[in-house]
Amino acid sequence: MGDTTAWLMLAAGADRARASNDGYDDDPSSHYSWDSTVPNHAGPDKGHVIVLWDKKYLLGASVIEEVEPGRASKDMHSCPQCGKARIEFRTTLLPRIKCYSCGHEFDQPSTRTEIVDTFRTRHGAGWVDLAGRLTGAQLRELCVSPKSQLSLRPLDYDRFRAAIDEVPTPTTLAPLEAAVRYVESGHREAYVRVRRGQGPFRSALLAKYGDECAFTGRMPVDALEAAHLYSYAATGTHHDDGGLLMRRDVHRLFDLGFLAVHPDTFHIDVHPDLSSYEEYTRLHDKPLRPRLTAAQREWLRKHWEQMRPTSPGAA
Repeated sequence: MGDTTAWLMLAAGADRARASNDGYDDDPSSHYSWDSTVPNHAGPDKGHVIVLWDKKYLLGASVIEEVEPGRASKDMHSCPQCGKARIEFRTTLLPRIKCYSCGHEFDQPSTRTEIVDTFRTRHGAGWVDLAGRLTGAQLRELCVSPKSQLSLRPLDYDRFRAAIDEVPTPTTLAPLEAAVRYVESGHREAYVRVRRGQGPFRSALLAKYGDECAFTGRMPVDALEAAHLYSYAATGTHHDDGGLLMRRDVHRLFDLGFLAVHPDTFHIDVHPDLSSYEEYTRLHDKPLRPRLTAAQREWLRKHWEQMRPTSPGAA
């Protein structure tokens, strides 16, 4: 995507939470937190791509919708001998803390409280789960500075995208890239992030369509999920005629754009990456099962434009 700015961010865990501070409250699929003590703290911004990992494997990627600023007090720990913050809490050795600046080992650090600027992303709408698709070693090589040890480090997005394209398991960044376009254009309306609907929304769809997946036909009710055809994550609203029932795997593939509906024929379009899976290729060019309302056709058209932006029929 041209000059896309991207960041590799270390998600919370033992490596991030137990060093010179008491850690951060992260949920990789929806938000990420850091503060002004972190190098590159002022870099990530709205519209930037973020790629999260746990040092061993890739977790997922998204686009920043907002960075929410704040102020907070923070306990900062350091070595009582040299005063440096390069300390590591150990789980199996005693003393339980080691300073990697002077080598001193101890059980109680020196602690001071500072007021820091805080930052928290909101990035749930474009989230793509990529768990395990790339290793930590592969991700390091895709950084602008491969030898960097920082928690927030610039990532070469074009090379990252190319690496994802080469993963044997079918994977797509289409939801993320659709979200980038809409964040950059200022629209809130239509990132497509299909959510597993429950409660009244699912009940209404079951009452209307019975035990039928819109793509594959009759299914046990327990295998059917209520799929929003628009971004529930972006709007938080259940729209009338804004959903269809889908089998669980179909729902996920629709979410990622591997399955879509052509806006001229309203027949199923199966992405070429699924060509080796007969279960899905036999759906190609088949009509959807339910009779679609005008609103559903419009939501499906928007999904097509986002997931197939270079295909015939896309705006």
